[in-house]
Amino acid sequence: MKMPIRRLILIIVILLILIPSSFFTIQAGQSGLVLRLSQLVKKGNTKVVKVYQPGLHMKFPLIDQVKHFDTRLQTLDVPSSNVVTAEKKDVIVDYYVKWRISNLPLYYQRTGGDVNNASKLLLQQVNGNLRAEFGKRTIREVVSDDRNQVMLNLNAKTNQGVNPLGMTVTDVRIKRIDFPKSISNAVYGNMRAEREQVAKELRSQGAAKAEAIRAEADAKVTVTIAQAQLAANNIRAKGDGEASQIYGDAYSKNPDFYAFIRSLQAYTQTFNKRDDVLVLSPDSQFFRYFNGAGNTSDASK
Repeated sequence: MKMPIRRLILIIVILLILIPSSFFTIQAGQSGLVLRLSQLVKKGNTKVVKVYQPGLHMKFPLIDQVKHFDTRLQTLDVPSSNVVTAEKKDVIVDYYVKWRISNLPLYYQRTGGDVNNASKLLLQQVNGNLRAEFGKRTIREVVSDDRNQVMLNLNAKTNQGVNPLGMTVTDVRIKRIDFPKSISNAVYGNMRAEREQVAKELRSQGAAKAEAIRAEADAKVTVTIAQAQLAANNIRAKGDGEASQIYGDAYSKNPDFYAFIRSLQAYTQTFNKRDDVLVLSPDSQFFRYFNGAGNTSDASK
């Protein structure tokens, strides 16, 4: 009776050990492969490798080995990469790559399922394409609008290179383009001198245009003033002529009265202030209307 009990206990212990090892879980954001005696498990009798999606699955204990893989979007950040432009100038490029596993069995077969190996292969592809794109362009082009086109080309070409590895690149983004410290000062100096030369030319053009505008304005002012003076002289001459005619007509109608009015106007203009003093002899012609106020014949003389 003792032997069956011992066997039963042994069987129970073995089951307790084997049953938990017969199940495995794939977490969300992961996929899994099962290796049976170091060979990938396939779907039934087909040659298609079975990929395990998130959830609870069964396996043969002891002979099956589960491999877990992160299938979410991953980032390869490259802080600095030396690249030569079409001008044979070195630049330092910082960029990052967004990628994910697109074909898990192929990815495992080509990279061994090691993220470090996959990152190295991806880095080789991107660096090669980056050097090719920068080698066709000048520094001015890669930092201007061509920068977006460079990133689009990098994305497309890198995808072509890593698709056979079971990977897909979703984005290649250039973060910074800079010069090595040994040549940055010289390059910045050249750029500053070039900008200053352009600014000097623009200032010269502006000064020339300003001088032309000023000269044109001065000419217009001179012509306007001359025309105004000519018109004023014509108006003044016309007015003087009309005034002389009016004076002549008035004088011809009554010469004595006109002479008297003119004398009164002279008196008014001469003695328009209290402290005005005029020293004349009593028989002066200036006071002839005072001396002969009652004698019309004397006043007319």
